[in-house]
Amino acid sequence: MFKVGDKVVYPMHGAGIIESIEEREVLGEKHQYYVMHLPVGNMKLFIPLNNVKNLGLRQVISPAMVKDVLEVLRTEDTAVALAWNRRYRANLEKIKSGNIFEVAIVVRSLAQRDNEKGLSTGEKKMYENACQILISELVLTEGSEEAAVREWLTKALVSA
Repeated sequence: MFKVGDKVVYPMHGAGIIESIEEREVLGEKHQYYVMHLPVGNMKLFIPLNNVKNLGLRQVISPAMVKDVLEVLRTEDTAVALAWNRRYRANLEKIKSGNIFEVAIVVRSLAQRDNEKGLSTGEKKMYENACQILISELVLTEGSEEAAVREWLTKALVSA
């Protein structure tokens, strides 16, 4: 169980801070919720406590793991060229996993594909979403500003 002030990642949405734990009535039943604030994008989410495990909520990575993320971003993508719909589904599963390294792989492979051949509209949107998820976790891990982390990410992808 998490507590107020914990920095956590909600797969498909990104990283945020648990601001409070509230009880709300929904359809006549009372449930407890984490109230999570996502600083990147300035969103507030209500996450049901009884569904946390299924949703994949987890702690943000440690600052020591940032260099491992950088290594993933700098590695050449060696994935087999799949049809766009299979590639899209595979990337979506990686993002849904909530694993920062899987999200970094998606960011890396889509960035490299964009440089080589360009991205479809759906893949561009996925790329932006994956970048946002990755950036949000790095902002909370490093205690940096979003713009600085975005610049760091751009430089890491250019050096790949």
